[in-house]
Amino acid sequence: MQLWTPNQPLQNKRFIIKQVLASGGFGVTYSAQEKQTGKIFVIKTLNQQQQTQVDFQQRQVKFVNEALRLAQCSHPHIVKVHEVIQEDELWGIVMEYIDGLSLEVYVDERGQLPENEALRYIDQVGKALEYVHQQGFLHRDIKPNNILLRRDTQEAVLIDFGLAREFIIGQIKSMTNARTEGYAPIEQYERRGNGTYTDVYALAATLYTLLTGVVPIPAAFRKYAQLPQPLQHNDKISNFVNDAIVKGMALEPQERSQTIREFRELLGIATIELSDKIQPTQLDILPSNVDFAQLEDLLKAKQWKQADRQTYLVMLQAVDRHKQGWMKAQELSNFPCAVLRKIDQLWKVYSDGKFGLSIQQQIWRKINSSSVNLDIATFCEFGNCVGWRKNDKWLKYDNFTFSLESQKGHLPSFGYGVQRWDEWQSSCWHLFPRINNCL
Repeated sequence: MQLWTPNQPLQNKRFIIKQVLASGGFGVTYSAQEKQTGKIFVIKTLNQQQQTQVDFQQRQVKFVNEALRLAQCSHPHIVKVHEVIQEDELWGIVMEYIDGLSLEVYVDERGQLPENEALRYIDQVGKALEYVHQQGFLHRDIKPNNILLRRDTQEAVLIDFGLAREFIIGQIKSMTNARTEGYAPIEQYERRGNGTYTDVYALAATLYTLLTGVVPIPAAFRKYAQLPQPLQHNDKISNFVNDAIVKGMALEPQERSQTIREFRELLGIATIELSDKIQPTQLDILPSNVDFAQLEDLLKAKQWKQADRQTYLVMLQAVDRHKQGWMKAQELSNFPCAVLRKIDQLWKVYSDGKFGLSIQQQIWRKINSSSVNLDIATFCEFGNCVGWRKNDKWLKYDNFTFSLESQKGHLPSFGYGVQRWDEWQSSCWHLFPRINNCL
């Protein structure tokens, strides 16, 4: 058996082992310094328990082959595999070193995360998983401890593919029952067939923990004890996010979202491109003075007109202008991105993608792809496209079509009918470029 120790040289002194970073059920992870460059890498090997197995050599072959295939997975939210090395009889995977901390530690330190911040990380990991699935792999060990946050950018990176296995879409294949309690679905206990829905369960369970600070009940016990809904631990969670998690964590595979994409759509993040322009210090932390509960209730009830008016009230709350009833140009130009994203998310989810700020943004870009700025001609054309104008005239607010039969992007209207027309037009002049920057 081999266990590398600090200061041990590898590969003819090319690498020097610094320390053991982690040890799990399958592998040991070390930090190592490349002598020539001084650069720090991570090297992973099978652990001592694996080395004692009679079929250790076959396990190493699988370990190396999977590493080589995963090295082809180039994605910004997947840890980069550089190469494989052999030291005596032990093979190791050389990977990038990520300066940061795991989501498990992050939640332990901070407690329940704001919903938009948690969704940002899930969106990033979800995109990585979609890519992994397209390459014919399942991860099979998604959990907060296997997601690192880069210290400089706060971007989530998926690590530890130790349980990753190949699969063929449409074919059910029984796999080993290795698992992590709380995040593994029932099929990993009972060696049933695995599919993309296996990773859906674990990703939903991870979001459960990020929002509640609690590890979910293990799937094996859920036949005897009901899984508490996330809202029972954190009443600030949106109803649709709560429902998406519950569906993603359905005990039986056929009752879950079947793909990561479906799960992301339920969360309202599948078509949101979270801007790289937002700095780590400007993460999606919603202002504490803004209450989205009434807006969500109205949208859920399909009361579109009332929801449109409530959206404007929410915007006034966000900049502390609810008493005045209007917003200054500077407040609109610097409107909180987190609030705009939340408004967009709620409208898109409850209208099945018919309404929302990002829907309006897409229409605006088709009309005026060369600029984010407004001029009267293109603004009038936009009004025609979303149904705010007919026969070259702006409609009265009461003549809007407050139903899903209206034109795409018809709502929200940013206080149309509440403000004077010239004030409303001026508001849009300043708000549209901000929406373009935030979404």
